[in-house]
Amino acid sequence: MAAGWPDGMRKALNGMGKALPVALTTATAAVTALTIWLILGLHTQREADQRRQDILATARQSALNFTSLDYRHYDRDSANVLAGATGAFKKQFAAQTEQLTQLVATNKSVSEGQVLEAGIVRSDDNSARVLVVADSKVTNTSVPQGEARTYRLQLDLVRRDGRWLTSDVEFVG
Repeated sequence: MAAGWPDGMRKALNGMGKALPVALTTATAAVTALTIWLILGLHTQREADQRRQDILATARQSALNFTSLDYRHYDRDSANVLAGATGAFKKQFAAQTEQLTQLVATNKSVSEGQVLEAGIVRSDDNSARVLVVADSKVTNTSVPQGEARTYRLQLDLVRRDGRWLTSDVEFVG
């Protein structure tokens, strides 16, 4: 230390020299812990955002498949509905497919759906409920010029083998 400094000042500066490494180590540990906490929080938030996006994308596609059916390729259209379905909804739709195939063919039914809005009512890692508003233009032998229809659907989704699938569809409101 400087020769002209009083003894008290030299002792104070020497004491700081010992405390400085401890303070730096403590500060480094605190900054590291805060960084890890922020990174984990960001990762969790990204996972939740991705889950919400996946749920909404599945619900939109399911509603679109359900409201877009064409008698000229009903086998393909109904297969699309079934590919995104599971549980009781899948069984019920599959059980009605033969009858619906005949009905849409007889009436030459074409429904062109469009999803307007979708919102998640509730969700967790393995299930979700989504409300969807969809419009469709329906043409058939009774209404060859077409008729606009609006659907309000409640879709229940479940996660199976890494995929979201529709387990129930209800017409609401």
